[in-house]
Amino acid sequence: MPRTVDIDKIRNIGIMAHIDAGKTTTTERMLFYSGYLHRIGEVDDGTAFMDYMEQERERGITIMSAATTSVWRDHQINIIDTPGHVDFTAEVQRSLRVLDGAIAVFCGVGGVEPQSEAVWHQADMYKVPRIAYVNKMDRLGADFFNVLKMIKERLNAKPVPIQMPIGSEDNFTGIIDLLEMKALYFDPDTQGFEFEEAEIPDELIGKAEELRAEMVESAAETDDELLTKYLDGGELTKEEIIKGLRNGVIALDFIPVLTGSSLKNIGVQPLLDAIVDFLPSPLEVKYFDGFDPEDHEKHISRDPSDNEPFSALAFKVLTDPFVGRLTFIRIYSGSIKLGQTVLNPAENKKEKVQKILKMYANKRKEIQEVFTGDIVSLPALRFTKTGDTICDMKDPILYEKIRFAEPVINQAIEARTLADRDKLLTALDKLAEEDPTFKHLIDEESGQIIISGVGELHLEIIVDRLKREFNLEAKVGKPQVAYRETVTKHVKQEGKFDKQAGGKNQYGHVWVEIEPGNRGEGLVAEISCKDGIVPKEYYDSMKKGAIDALQVGPMGYLLTDAKVNIVDANYDDELSTELAFKIATTIAVRDAVRKADPILLEPVFNVEVVSPDEYVGDIIADLNARKGKIEGIEQRASMQIVNSTVPLSNMFGYVTQLRSLSQGRAVYSMSFSHYEPAIRKEMF
Repeated sequence: MPRTVDIDKIRNIGIMAHIDAGKTTTTERMLFYSGYLHRIGEVDDGTAFMDYMEQERERGITIMSAATTSVWRDHQINIIDTPGHVDFTAEVQRSLRVLDGAIAVFCGVGGVEPQSEAVWHQADMYKVPRIAYVNKMDRLGADFFNVLKMIKERLNAKPVPIQMPIGSEDNFTGIIDLLEMKALYFDPDTQGFEFEEAEIPDELIGKAEELRAEMVESAAETDDELLTKYLDGGELTKEEIIKGLRNGVIALDFIPVLTGSSLKNIGVQPLLDAIVDFLPSPLEVKYFDGFDPEDHEKHISRDPSDNEPFSALAFKVLTDPFVGRLTFIRIYSGSIKLGQTVLNPAENKKEKVQKILKMYANKRKEIQEVFTGDIVSLPALRFTKTGDTICDMKDPILYEKIRFAEPVINQAIEARTLADRDKLLTALDKLAEEDPTFKHLIDEESGQIIISGVGELHLEIIVDRLKREFNLEAKVGKPQVAYRETVTKHVKQEGKFDKQAGGKNQYGHVWVEIEPGNRGEGLVAEISCKDGIVPKEYYDSMKKGAIDALQVGPMGYLLTDAKVNIVDANYDDELSTELAFKIATTIAVRDAVRKADPILLEPVFNVEVVSPDEYVGDIIADLNARKGKIEGIEQRASMQIVNSTVPLSNMFGYVTQLRSLSQGRAVYSMSFSHYEPAIRKEMF
């Protein structure tokens, strides 16, 4: 089956923003105008095509990133609509890892909000080219130029408007296209399908010319030929301006900014044009290098070509009620056909491609073959998890895994009946497979099942999904803080195992050093023994023994940010075994942790409160009472923004208190910042 769309006509894009900026509404309009949908779904009515989970439709928010495909100007646009709520940041993160470009949607009123910043910095990390779309220009308080200022100041980016609004709030009637220098008015009777070109209103011509001059200058600076023509006083053509802007976007030099109101069907077709004109195809993106699975120091690169060996990254696992386990993959090189066997180098396992599905949110179409640049899902992969590479059997490559936030909040959960306990554990296993930020374990002392997530809403959705998707009623306890432990001293410790086990004498003897690690680094185990002291094949067992011993600290909480180095060992040709060295390492590390002055850590969150001026004093007093540190207060339009860091343990029930303090007029958002030593004496 030959390729149906040339690779230079593929756009893999994501839509990212703060909650309620209008991402899903914008996606619905894009699918409608490109002809995929015959009627527009509405988030507020619970009929949005991309929000297919019941919880999404009820709450009017996106929880799972949904993938779909549409066609515009003979280009295939693979769109991933990502969540805006901070509890589902992992969904954004794993999507950005495999995208070639993104649309950052900003609310015309709120501008750059906390989650906008979070996803923007993630996009910076993955070097994703972006365009911006200022939505909701019809809303009370909308201010296009204030949003431009916020993009510059808060995101440290260079916005280059290629459109400007005609009016705002109730007077928002259309947009000015600065490329063509025309006013565009969209016809509400055709749901915005038809629009009329007209002359720019006299009162806006001055500002439009000023912005166009800035746009042309930005475009010219990306190309020596264009710059020479511009400096010599020549007029750049529309095609030359688009070429220059495209260069700048791909080089991450600036962000073209468009505007409109998706709900009012104003400005979405020009946004589709901008995706085709400015965002890169898979051929134009610099991809992450891979590694040799046998030697992680050896880098391997793959060109985005169908002629290269096959390689892809699994960025999402989903349990579908009809198809079972679905693994979403982004193909970086080569192609695969139905029935082919591929390799998962991280697990060293083979996987059979039994079906290939092109996804349209929760609808799907079976295809026979897929090529470089495609995003598809493969059912029934047995071993592949989120972040795993799959590749050609003969030419293995390993791409870097996706790193996710650690869970910071725990909740005890139990099945209604003893008979349902096994079903509950199976369901939790499936949910943990889908969501890398969700974990669960059985407490050894109490026998309770503990679920862990990144926020209260995250766990609430998990419990809701158990009920709806798995038909399991569960009782849950109050959310608890996920404390951690770490070490504060450098300690050297011996560990010795010299006993009979498995019917024969076994011997292992090691010396380890433990020390505090860097913040956010997690657990690290290294071996620096002199060559030849212990056979190299024992190294994996010793590292595993070290990591196992580091899992739980002396106070019963998970350990983090600790570094173990196995520095020396004694080996006996006749008695030493891998098991003995693993046990000896475990003994040494556990003893070392106890002597390294372990302390308790608690999660601290960034909290941003947006409030009218008159309530700010009470809000600050309340945050101080919660042991919060006020980081700063700023003015945004008529509202005050209070930024602070507060221990998570003091934030339970905050939403009720904030409503009470502000008569329901203040809102807040919070995101994980870091762990720091717990200051509450009773914890010790």
